[in-house]
Amino acid sequence: MDDVSQINRSSVTLTRRKALAAGCVSVTAGLTGCLSGTFGGTSTDDSGLVAVASFFSFYDFARKIVRETPISVRNLIPTGLHGHGWEPNAKITQDIIEADAFIHVGKDFQPWADRAIQTVKDDGVDTQLINVRDGIELVDLAASLDRDEEGVGNNRAKDPHFWLDPLRAKQAVDNITQGLTELAPAHEQTITENATQYKSGILDRIHADYQTVFDDPPRRVTQLAAHNAFQYLGVRYDIEMRPLVVNLAASGDVKPSDITEAKRVIETNDIRYIAAAVFETRKPAEQLLAETPVEAYFPVTPYAGVRKEWVEQGWGYEEIAYNINIPTFNVVLGNKTPPAAGPDGWADQWRNYE
Repeated sequence: MDDVSQINRSSVTLTRRKALAAGCVSVTAGLTGCLSGTFGGTSTDDSGLVAVASFFSFYDFARKIVRETPISVRNLIPTGLHGHGWEPNAKITQDIIEADAFIHVGKDFQPWADRAIQTVKDDGVDTQLINVRDGIELVDLAASLDRDEEGVGNNRAKDPHFWLDPLRAKQAVDNITQGLTELAPAHEQTITENATQYKSGILDRIHADYQTVFDDPPRRVTQLAAHNAFQYLGVRYDIEMRPLVVNLAASGDVKPSDITEAKRVIETNDIRYIAAAVFETRKPAEQLLAETPVEAYFPVTPYAGVRKEWVEQGWGYEEIAYNINIPTFNVVLGNKTPPAAGPDGWADQWRNYE
């Protein structure tokens, strides 16, 4: 760090892009090995800027925001994996260090991202850190549970899955927009206009359509064969979202008591269809299908990852909302029968999917 301080005192800034242009790819090994060389590519031109994202939803928001700018956005989560609970190798930290910006979900959600951020700070790397959660009011982890169940788990913990609420997601778009305009001020107008259009044209429309789904359904209780990731929809639209696993871990163990409680909810509310999370095991859903009057399960996802075919079709937050979550909530709430719930062939494709 002494060498870096000396460079700063000489009014020469060692940025990540300049270091890479000089051949200093292994920034984590320390910056001092590059200080004696002559920097190439010291232009302040912002072409070729790269932003990497730790979570699919915010990757998708960012790529829509940077349209018609030279900024490229890359999702760090491999196709088919859940963005919460994944533990990558050290190369991911290197990718973050070599990027111009890192779009992340905030502290205490993805441990690997927290460690990478600490490395960026400790090494004095100039990767811009964009926290999508800044200024967003989180709900308590137990907010969607019955009053007599509020002692389950850590009652003071906050639920980080705010992006399922399209109105809270708008604040995340604003945070990404601010970070990217700071990164590429010459493109501020385009970035800001794209963000405004996305919020009003996409997120507001999703909110309105969710409002229609949840406005006056035959039942106001859903049983999810999934972890506790959907309560922001319940809080926003006054629907009781019953997770199978109360904690936040998508890989959390399902206990016999969880199955027993789910059976009670299903029988009490005359539930015919349940929702199963796309990136979680279907075994609990299959057990409920076998042991209760439930006729089928259909997919939901907290936008934490993408399947290969979704990538091939270019699906993002919007397409997943309209092809997965909204049709399923229409079914499980009793608004529509499965054949009429989604696009043509939707029910055949997703009924008791594997």
